Amino acid sequence: MAIQNRALLLCVGAIAAAVAGPGSMALARSSPAARNEAAGEAVAASVGADPELAAAVPAAIRSRGTLVVGAQMQQPPEDFYAANGRTPIGFEVDLARALARVLGLKVEYRTMAFDALIPALGSGRVDITMSAMNDTKPREKTISFVDYFNAGITMLAQKGNPDHITGPSSLCGEAVSVQAGTTQQAFAESQSAACKAAGKVPVGVVISSSTAEQEESLRTGRFAVILDDTPTAIYTAEVAGGGRLFEAIDYPPINGGPYGIGVAKEDPALLSVMQKAMQKLMDDGTYRKILAAWGMTAGAIPKATVNAG
Repeated sequence: MAIQNRALLLCVGAIAAAVAGPGSMALARSSPAARNEAAGEAVAASVGADPELAAAVPAAIRSRGTLVVGAQMQQPPEDFYAANGRTPIGFEVDLARALARVLGLKVEYRTMAFDALIPALGSGRVDITMSAMNDTKPREKTISFVDYFNAGITMLAQKGNPDHITGPSSLCGEAVSVQAGTTQQAFAESQSAACKAAGKVPVGVVISSSTAEQEESLRTGRFAVILDDTPTAIYTAEVAGGGRLFEAIDYPPINGGPYGIGVAKEDPALLSVMQKAMQKLMDDGTYRKILAAWGMTAGAIPKATVNAG
């Protein structure tokens, strides 16, 4: 197991025991006391405004007083809903709230499918996206990124790994679940082509519409694996059904890279102020405290880089 993967597993495991009761398939989104979201929220709430950075916020956003964030809200532990089905929680949510407070703003979330996030930036429906989106060169052609976390792709199987998945090469001829527009979809399609080139049966790439759909289909054996971000896959394996339903395949994270806050290319002033605000949180320790509250410090990075994917 890769060092990063093992570290994430240990961090999640240390706080997972309280997450789900026996027989429960639900993740922490249905048990708000199970993860330490209160600690992350408290850290974010303690952040004060930086007058210089607040003054640099684009006038339209500053006058509105609200930073509108686009997210899929079904990606624990990054961004998801608490038990009431209305309150956004997760380490990205806490980071977004802390960023907004640095800039003298409040946060408003707009929920949408992952593949709608970039179009929402282009249409002006949201100011930024922050939803476990990898900063990649193809995406940089359309939007800009402020990078804030490192993650890769991990394979999530049924408990016991009945299809004996050991790595990408063993996906040939198997059905795998991905969500549309993700790096997981791109990887699955690339791996399928590699299988075909090697004279093997291609990967059966199934586009799923939601995390809940993916988990139910994996539980009932429709797929061999779900391809997901490493933090989410490990979190799901530890939490769903009290850790009895799924397991993260022991394989190094695939195609690792940074998560990025998405900003429209037409808004360089917002890009600049978001980068400076994130770097401030990194420098003063707020960033790491929030990640620690969620057991995610293994993915921490020291610098808020721009377009470093």
